[in-house]
Amino acid sequence: MRIKEENASSQVLDHLGLMASVIKDVGLITKIDKRIPLSKEKGSKLTIGQRVAAMILNGLGFMDDRLYMFPKFLENKPVNRLFDDSVCAADFNDDSLGRGLDEVFKYGVTHLFSELAFDIGVDQNLLGRSAHFDTTSISLYGDYADDEKAPLNASDSDAPTINSLAKTPIDVTYGYSKANRPDLKQVVLNLATTGVANFPIWMESCDGNASDKTVLQTAAARMKAFCKELQDSPSFLYVGDSAMYERCVKEAGEMKWLSRVSERLNEAKKWLTLPDESFVWTELPNGYRMTNLIDARYGDVKQRWILIHSEHAASRELKTLQKRIDKEKENYTKVLWHLGNQDFTCDHDALLAANKAVKALKYHQVTWITSPIEKHVKQGRPKAGDAPQIVGYCIQGTLNEDQERITVAKRHKGRFILASNELDQSMLPDAAFLPEYKEQIKTEQGFRFIKSDTFEVDSIFLHKPSRIEALMMIMTLCLMIYSIAQHKLRQALEKANETVPDQLKKQTKQPTATWIFRLFHGVHVWTIRQGEEIQTLVVNLTILMKRIIGYFGPTAEKIYALSG
Repeated sequence: MRIKEENASSQVLDHLGLMASVIKDVGLITKIDKRIPLSKEKGSKLTIGQRVAAMILNGLGFMDDRLYMFPKFLENKPVNRLFDDSVCAADFNDDSLGRGLDEVFKYGVTHLFSELAFDIGVDQNLLGRSAHFDTTSISLYGDYADDEKAPLNASDSDAPTINSLAKTPIDVTYGYSKANRPDLKQVVLNLATTGVANFPIWMESCDGNASDKTVLQTAAARMKAFCKELQDSPSFLYVGDSAMYERCVKEAGEMKWLSRVSERLNEAKKWLTLPDESFVWTELPNGYRMTNLIDARYGDVKQRWILIHSEHAASRELKTLQKRIDKEKENYTKVLWHLGNQDFTCDHDALLAANKAVKALKYHQVTWITSPIEKHVKQGRPKAGDAPQIVGYCIQGTLNEDQERITVAKRHKGRFILASNELDQSMLPDAAFLPEYKEQIKTEQGFRFIKSDTFEVDSIFLHKPSRIEALMMIMTLCLMIYSIAQHKLRQALEKANETVPDQLKKQTKQPTATWIFRLFHGVHVWTIRQGEEIQTLVVNLTILMKRIIGYFGPTAEKIYALSG
């Protein structure tokens, strides 16, 4: 039987069913609606939780492209499968999504995210022993308003029943750009992750010119204060880079931390440049070694310092050092040549100019010789016995490597110091400092997931800094759902002792969620109408896809029509 074109339609499902199943399984929509309920009298079609979920699906929908928060994203998606039959794609318009961001902002961006993260983290057993903090800058372009001095008012159709104080939005402004886009205004995102799933446990959006030194430690302190108010919250070890160290020493109090020590501190410089034979080293895996700096002191806080040396880093840094030495020699050889061709009124002036010219030398020293410039100043042929007069002075310099400085610089390469105020060896052994610190890479991986070079904020519902701030939370929720999905799949594969093919068609138990998402490209929902009968089919599912859907559980199987 031939089906007329007007009686058939298709919608794009792809990997969004997997993401929707995770959102449903962790109860994200319900948890948000519990905190930001809508007034029933206003007749809103969408809850705040549904709007947030829609934006998460949007954020996870473009796996190869820059993020575009696009209100029409759901127009060709099976909304009834991703949500339920009570909503349709037209409900998710720009006004609705914009007002959803407003209500998130009014509740408190960090407040809402932290409550959701701890709630879900405890439910899913995703909280680890430590929380790893880092920051990144996110550049923005497009038109948005800078002025939001008045508190936001609830929409007539979407008035939440909570009473929360309005806060001042972040300042979208110029600052140090980690994205190498100093021409664009930006905001700073502070993120903390925990556990084997790289689970985001804390986020804060900060002014575009915020300093890492201020942001990292104050965020850790706020997170600790928040944890005190929660039940079943673990006692975290707060881990950060060197920007966090000095404020931790001065202000952390009882908060336990682990940080890289700033190399600019005199106490650190002393240990970083001592000869190898000054230490008793303990070998570690992968070319590392360590030693406990028992006599190290900084501030009035009792702490442990561990000096780490990496063979791989030392080899790399020594090559860079040699290039700098060679470049310095090349540059200052030219400087000395130009000095040697100048005339000075006296040898004192010549030495002053010469020493000033080479003041910035790091790896070389210069030996100077000044010589008088003698000439016969009278016109005509000089008479016999006439002595030439001194008319000026010149200077010649010999450039030599400063072996003492170079030796000290070489000792420093491959070394860094980790410090912690956790004095209990049973809680944090010396050998655990390095593995714990190296987990920082997971937070950096989270940043790479969240951002491309820029956010597109031209969309009408992102025209205010407060909404951009709320969007930062949405993007961190994207990372949360992504992390849970990836961890869930890997756990299921490990438990079943099964594998899936990776990009190179090699079997693995540790696939990335990004690769799995790409496998699902082309999965559609067909709707066929024959008279009063309507039939829907999920098409283009392979055997591998069906197996993956099974790992995600009954909710995913229902979305992809593999169960009733």
